[in-house]
Amino acid sequence: MKYTDAFERTVRCHPSKAAFITDDDRALTYEELGERTTRLANALNERAADRRIATLAVTGPTAIEAMLASQKRGVGNVQLPFRDSPGAITSMLRPTEAKVLLFDDANVEKAVEVLDRTEINTGIHAGEKAINRDDVEAYEEIVAGSSANPVEPTPDYEHGVFYTSGTTSTPKAVLFDQEQMWYGSTQVIMEMGLDEGDTALVTTPWYHMVTTDAWILPHLQAGATLILQPDFNPEESLRLVKNYDVTGLLAVPTQLHRLAETQAVEEYDVTTLSYIRTGGSIVTDRLVQKASRHLTDGIYNTYGLTEGGPNLTFAHPSSQEDHTGTIGKESFTWEIRVVEIADSEEAFDPTAVVSPGEAGELIARGPGMSDGYVDNLGATKRTYVDGWLRTGDCAEVDEDGYLYIVGRTDNMIVSGGENIYPEEIEDVLETYEGVKEAAVVGLEDEQWGHRVACVLYTNGSTNFDIDELDRFCKDHDQLADFKRPRRYELTTEPLPRTDTGTLERETIVVKFFDE
Repeated sequence: MKYTDAFERTVRCHPSKAAFITDDDRALTYEELGERTTRLANALNERAADRRIATLAVTGPTAIEAMLASQKRGVGNVQLPFRDSPGAITSMLRPTEAKVLLFDDANVEKAVEVLDRTEINTGIHAGEKAINRDDVEAYEEIVAGSSANPVEPTPDYEHGVFYTSGTTSTPKAVLFDQEQMWYGSTQVIMEMGLDEGDTALVTTPWYHMVTTDAWILPHLQAGATLILQPDFNPEESLRLVKNYDVTGLLAVPTQLHRLAETQAVEEYDVTTLSYIRTGGSIVTDRLVQKASRHLTDGIYNTYGLTEGGPNLTFAHPSSQEDHTGTIGKESFTWEIRVVEIADSEEAFDPTAVVSPGEAGELIARGPGMSDGYVDNLGATKRTYVDGWLRTGDCAEVDEDGYLYIVGRTDNMIVSGGENIYPEEIEDVLETYEGVKEAAVVGLEDEQWGHRVACVLYTNGSTNFDIDELDRFCKDHDQLADFKRPRRYELTTEPLPRTDTGTLERETIVVKFFDE
């Protein structure tokens, strides 16, 4: 089944229901959304024929309409990360062959520069700002002036292009078709039991796979209502939950921390909130407990990556009672294995499954996964092997079959012949009073191969006793001495992270340890 078929069913069943409401209280019904996206699809076909478009917009109506209109065309929408620089966006666009750039008021200057630096010859501007260019048309004018007759889609039935996070390299483009997106969206509906009675807050960037196929598309497929918040602010998020009786929200761990901390002080009425979906980076026991105490005990911890769709695993809230911090078990359309970490590409063996309690690489396969990267055969061959998706993440499985992320295979530190995962040390360090965030890295060492070093964000405090912290690490019963940091650096600024909360370790090494 294709996702656009599922959306058309929602329009038929819930025509007068609000599909989304903006943060300034503008609403659009499913019937209106269905007609507008058909008109936009026809307008795009006139300007781009069978070529893709690209969208540079904040999380809002324009982004959602561009996705759905592109699905109706069957030609992909390139979901551009609006926080990137014009130069980076220009590089991302090269392999996609996009012909039209659709952009909003918040991205006018950046979009104009991208138009000047690429071969894209048509811009479509959604907003009120004045733009004096012959190659830019007004969004509302082309929508109003286009046909509302159904569009004949191309046989490829594309959804669009997503980009990997790019923490260690240039972001890679990943193409998904509508059947793959339908698998992902449908499994999320099954995981959380979504229906037309739900109201969901959207506060993470739309261009990420998790926001699109684990949040926006499932709720639209279920006939729910989306509340759109373009920029994350915990106070505003909690106000929207209260004002619109929000039942669910998506938050990466860094956001979830801020929401729980804000709610602990402000005490908004969030009694309608029944489910929170999180993931993107490791979710600690402490975070689950804090969010459960201040927000809701309906915490769904999930695990996924762009190449795999919305998520590969999920943990029902009840599983956190006896397996706190787990990412759960494989989701409905996936097969998951944890196998021995290969020293080389040739040594990878999908049958070398590790025993419970042992760490290994998590691999997966399922009908919703992508087929490879756009115009990057080398990376495709390394990641998609014998029908399996190599995630590059280290995981453990307990005796009950529950999965736990340990760290990244490319983050692993080898010191004195021992394998060390930074995330397990960070988890210990962040229990120490005064440590807001910790980042652990390996520094080259002639004697040991690598030595463990860390950077600590102390939330503005400069009065910090490193010797006391080191004694804490020596005495901690969950931290072997060979894992103890041998070098500490302090910072009064939050650590650099991606939109999904992943630490930018290369940036940290350069900033604090590049000597």
